[in-house]
Amino acid sequence: MPKTEQSTSSQGFRKTGEQAISQTPLHPRRRSRRIMVGPVPVGGGAPISVQSMTNTVTADINATLQQIAELAAAGCDIVRVAVPSQDDADALPIIAKKSPIPVIADIHFQSKYVFQAIDAGCAAVRVNPGNIRKFDQVGPEICKAATDAGISLRIGVNAGSLDKDIYARYGGPTPEALVASALKEAHMFEDVGFHDFKISVKHHDPVTTVQTYRLLASKGDWPLHLGVTEAGPSWQGTIKSCLAFGALLAEGIGDTIRVSLSAPPVEEVKVGCKILEYLGLRQRHFDIISCPSCGRAQVDVIELAKEVTEGLKDITAPIRVAVMGCIVNGPGEAREADLGVASGNGKGQIIIKGKVVQTVPEDQIVPTLLERAKEIAAQMDAKAAAQGETLPEAGPMVVPVTGRAS
Repeated sequence: MPKTEQSTSSQGFRKTGEQAISQTPLHPRRRSRRIMVGPVPVGGGAPISVQSMTNTVTADINATLQQIAELAAAGCDIVRVAVPSQDDADALPIIAKKSPIPVIADIHFQSKYVFQAIDAGCAAVRVNPGNIRKFDQVGPEICKAATDAGISLRIGVNAGSLDKDIYARYGGPTPEALVASALKEAHMFEDVGFHDFKISVKHHDPVTTVQTYRLLASKGDWPLHLGVTEAGPSWQGTIKSCLAFGALLAEGIGDTIRVSLSAPPVEEVKVGCKILEYLGLRQRHFDIISCPSCGRAQVDVIELAKEVTEGLKDITAPIRVAVMGCIVNGPGEAREADLGVASGNGKGQIIIKGKVVQTVPEDQIVPTLLERAKEIAAQMDAKAAAQGETLPEAGPMVVPVTGRAS
């Protein structure tokens, strides 16, 4: 571990949460060993990190670095880049050096790119032993190179690329088949004394994903990377990921996550961060409470909520804003938020910390809420700064708990 931290400390990564333990209020975290991906700890109770993958051609260095910067701004902690060609491998030294977050090189088939990625200064390498040619021969060399460089590896099994023999033995990509494949790969590393790796066992079905990770988690203490592979378009993939991640993280299973969407990578990061926020595993940022559309509403709540969300999308302070459309739940919900509005009869009551501070015409609700919200957010930022704290834009957050886990 010290070697890994020392080897990456000079790259200027932003500081991430390193204080020991992160815990969900729902269940104790599973005990796993800790590895490092650059300066980001994974496993051993470390704050759960959010990953994504660039969809640029890695050889296009400027485009790739621009997208990495956008991902980092959205809250991404670790980024993966594809390396299917020699040109991509040649771009890695510059990308690894200039990236604001640790870079994982994604390698398939060509083992020579693994060694190039390690030499390039990547924080980790994702390898799939099942499709690396002659892995039995090059595997020990890869482990030695990673050890010498002080970096970690990720091995993973996808339902779509399951070993043919295992597929035939289990009759398909069942949880038992995926775990058997993962154990086979893990033992390849451990047999040569390499332990700085995490495992993923991905399936497109959230129920199978949950069953598979539960089974794998019972077999050893490896850090686990959660993912629902090929989850689909944004709305469908978000639902699948929330179901699988919610179930697993609520049970304490999982050390780092990637939401896989057929959508811009930034959307993956936004969903991943919100999953962790709502499970109490990452410091909450801006949150909106709004009532559903119903026959009681006396204003267009859908449009109000949309405009307020858009106007506050760049707020990072943990402010909660309630946008309510009638008098049934409106006043009560608004009182529970930092800021809220209870709307009806062509006007809105602006409520701050449970007190009505202003009544405005309906057409002034949104601008008034935005103005008040930004004032409160600025006060939160100032208070945090005065106490020597920060409200970071990104990076895995630590939720304080009593006690520690190994």
